[in-house]
Amino acid sequence: MNLPIIFSIDDDPQVLRAISRDLKIKYGKEYKILSTTSAQEALDMLIELKNSADVVALFLCDQRMPEMEGVAFLEKAMLIYPEAKRVLLTAYSDTEAAIKAINEVKLDYYLIKPWDPPEDKLYPVINDLLDDWQGDYTPEFKGIRVVGFQFSPLSHVVKDYLASNLIPYRWMDVQTNPDATSLLTLNKLTNDDLPVVLMDDGTFLTKPSIKEIAAKIGKNPEIIHDMYDVVIIGAGPAGLAAAVYGASEGLKTLMIERKAPGGQAGTSSRIENYLGFPAGLSGADLTRRAISQAVRLGAGFLSPQSVSDIKQKDGYKTIILEDGPEIISRSVIITTGVDYRKLEVKGVSDLTGAGIYYGAATTEASACRDKNVYIIGGGNSAGQAAMYLSKFACSVNIVVRKDDLTSTMSSYLIDQIGHTPNVHVLGNTEVIEAKGDKCLEKLVLINVKTKETREEEAAALYIFIGAKPYTDWLKLDILKDEKGFIETGRELRNYENFNKTWKLKRDPFLLETSCAGIFAAGDVRSGAMNRVASAVGEGSMAISFVHKYLAEV
Repeated sequence: MNLPIIFSIDDDPQVLRAISRDLKIKYGKEYKILSTTSAQEALDMLIELKNSADVVALFLCDQRMPEMEGVAFLEKAMLIYPEAKRVLLTAYSDTEAAIKAINEVKLDYYLIKPWDPPEDKLYPVINDLLDDWQGDYTPEFKGIRVVGFQFSPLSHVVKDYLASNLIPYRWMDVQTNPDATSLLTLNKLTNDDLPVVLMDDGTFLTKPSIKEIAAKIGKNPEIIHDMYDVVIIGAGPAGLAAAVYGASEGLKTLMIERKAPGGQAGTSSRIENYLGFPAGLSGADLTRRAISQAVRLGAGFLSPQSVSDIKQKDGYKTIILEDGPEIISRSVIITTGVDYRKLEVKGVSDLTGAGIYYGAATTEASACRDKNVYIIGGGNSAGQAAMYLSKFACSVNIVVRKDDLTSTMSSYLIDQIGHTPNVHVLGNTEVIEAKGDKCLEKLVLINVKTKETREEEAAALYIFIGAKPYTDWLKLDILKDEKGFIETGRELRNYENFNKTWKLKRDPFLLETSCAGIFAAGDVRSGAMNRVASAVGEGSMAISFVHKYLAEV
């Protein structure tokens, strides 16, 4: 954390050097000493300091300055740092103005120049004031801050990106946090500029895109090789495992992710059936460990970056990026996973991101405190989300079409839900309408057996209604099943047009697609088991097939 600041302002350079010297000698180890001869420059600096969450402990300001008097400066400075102690440097003839300033700007002390010796006339005063300030001081969050409306879809996108990429940030709701309003006023911004992302260097972005944020925080490194041995498209568990094994076995490895690493598993609040973690672990923790491991072993990582197509020529694969240079690789592993299916119900699309979320959306959980929330879906992801949200919401309601959860959810989760008093399972139920002005307010539910409808208050709706493979971007002749999942291995022989693309004498390897040297692993693959452990296994297995493929070309 940065040191608190003692800020001195005096238009006389000689006096300023003297006061700065004395302050550094006594307080330089515990405080950062800043100084300037210009009151206006000081005010500009204060705005940058406030944006970067630095804190000023004490102002030491000369009364007679040509740009503005010291009292006038302190009046403006206290609007930015109201808790900072205020000391006025005066000549003997200015004591009347100093006494008046005690009431006008709540001056804490005034010092008559010269203050020699500082041990007697400066340090005792400053010591007392800094002790008082430290007694009331609570350190501010140091890092990225996001200012916006709680129920703004764009704010949700920004928060979700930061959280999914394990980037610490502080959320500041402009409707409930007075500091958020102050930051907007300070930077001459309005609600039309929201969301605003303030960086820890004092700069800020208004209504930023994900790529703008990524560029600002250095999350999109450049391509480091002219050619890769293997490019992995998608950074879910399968992709992360492939990156770890590929890099560890000496392959030039690059992983590309369009949103955030971890995939759907990365948003899970608790994975309790993953081998080797008896107490369970969060998806974010698993993702963090895997990313660190892959990068440490030498894998490259591009995110956020989308792939729009793959082309083949002379045995090489060219990965076409939506925004960036083309990447050439000797092999490709597709691990793009799945997307949640959209709920085609009246009002849902209008309120998505404003109380309605696809997936766990743990970034919004705190906004559900002491409120009623609903979850649609009976799978493990829905159950894990319910248990997490039960720590915040007064009531968590799981909506399922079937009688109960027994046929769709692991027994350990069903047991946990059964022992959590504020989690309720609404069997034989569907959501048929979402209502709200600027955010979700109510849901209309129907009993699928009796056709009876009722309206319930709802602060949030989390949707887990099955998944569709993320393969729409593929234009290459890679065979898919009727649901869009990528076919691999021997199953490809069942397709009439397989021989049009497959020209090798051997059969495809177990995880190889209808295009030689392009593999698929994890949930995007037809017949996958939809478990974190199996995705990790397929990702690591894919690398062994990459080695076999590279050995024959």
